[in-house]
Amino acid sequence: MFELSDEQRLIQQTAREFAEREIWPEAARCDQEKCFPQEIAAKARELGLFNLTVPEEYGGPGLGALELALVTEQLAWGCVGLGGGISLNNLPADVLLVSGNAEQKREYLGRLITSEYGSYAVTEPGAGSDVAGISTRAVRDGDGYLLNGSKVWISNAPLAGFFTVLAKTDPEAGYRGLSFFLVERDSPGLEVGNPLPKLGQNAVPAAEVFFNDVRVPREALLGNEGDGFKIAMQVFDRSRPMVAAFAVGLMQRCLDVSLAYARERKTMGQAIIHHQAIGHKLAEMEMRLQAARLMTYQAAWLLDAGKRNTLQAACAKAFAADAAMWVATETLQIFGGYGYSPEFPAEKLFRDAKVLQIYEGTSEIQRNIIARELGNR
Repeated sequence: MFELSDEQRLIQQTAREFAEREIWPEAARCDQEKCFPQEIAAKARELGLFNLTVPEEYGGPGLGALELALVTEQLAWGCVGLGGGISLNNLPADVLLVSGNAEQKREYLGRLITSEYGSYAVTEPGAGSDVAGISTRAVRDGDGYLLNGSKVWISNAPLAGFFTVLAKTDPEAGYRGLSFFLVERDSPGLEVGNPLPKLGQNAVPAAEVFFNDVRVPREALLGNEGDGFKIAMQVFDRSRPMVAAFAVGLMQRCLDVSLAYARERKTMGQAIIHHQAIGHKLAEMEMRLQAARLMTYQAAWLLDAGKRNTLQAACAKAFAADAAMWVATETLQIFGGYGYSPEFPAEKLFRDAKVLQIYEGTSEIQRNIIARELGNR
C-alpha cells in the first residue's frame, strides 16, 4: 500500500502550514498588484523550502523528487504564482544537477541555496515546446563564446542572478547542435526586459531576455558541446512532475473553496451541495484530484528510484494540467455569478490554471511523448 513516511508527512505539514500562514493571505493582493513578495520568499528560504533536491555537499537539504512534489503541491495550494516563484528556482538547479561539473555545482547551487534566484532560459518567440527550433546562437570566440539572440516568457528573469541558457553551437547539426551555458546577469550585452503582462500566475514575474554579443568563458559551458537537447529532456523529466504538483495543489484549493461555498450557498431551500448537479461536480473533482496526485507522486518516485520516468512524467503533467483546468472551470461554475467576481477566489484559480497546460511542454506535446513512448515498447 502506498503511504508517506513520517519524515515526508512532516515536510508536507511544514509546507502546508507555511502556505496557510504566509502565502494564502497574500495571494489575492500579489495577483492584483502583480508582485512577488521577497519577504515571504525569504521566510521560505529560511525554512528550507527552496531547492530541496540540492545535495547536502552543496549546501542543500538533499531530499528527493517526491519530497519536492509534496512541498510544491502545498505551496501551489496557497498560490500557484507565488509558490511557483519559489519552486521555479529548481529549474536552473536541475540543469546543474544533470550536467554541471563539481566546480559549477559548488558555485551556482550554493548561490541558489543561500540567497539567489536563477532562471531557465530556453523558450523563444519562435520556439516553445519545439526546443530544437531555438535560434539563439553561441559562436566560439577565442577561449569562450559569443551569445546572440533572445528568450521570452522566462520565469523569474527579473529576479535572477544568473541564467542557464540553451543556444545553438552548431546550426547544421539539428538538435545535436544545442548547448547549455551559465550566463551571469551582469554580463555586458545581456538585458532583461520588463515583466510581461499575463492572464494568471501574476505573482511570479516573467520577462524577455536579450543577448547582444554576450561573451561567456569556456568554463560556462555545461556538459559538452551538443549536449543541450539531451540535458533539456532530462530536465523535463524532473520538472514535469513538479508542474503536475502545481496542478494538484491548485485542484485541492479549488475543491476546498467549492466545498465551503456549496455548503453555505442555498437555493430552492437547501445548500447547493445537496443538489445532485453540484454534488456530482464535486465528486468528479475529487476523482480527478486523487488520480492526478497519485500519477504525480509515481513520476517523482520513479525519479528518486533512478528509473526512467519519461512516460509517467508526461502522463502526470498532461493529466494533472488538463484536470486542473476542468476543475477550475467547474469551480467558477459552482460559484455562479460570484465566480466571475475578483471578490471571490474562483476567477483567480481559473486564470492561474490555464498556463499549466502550456509551459514545460503543452498538453498536446505530452500526448506526442506518450504515443512515442508507447510505440517504443
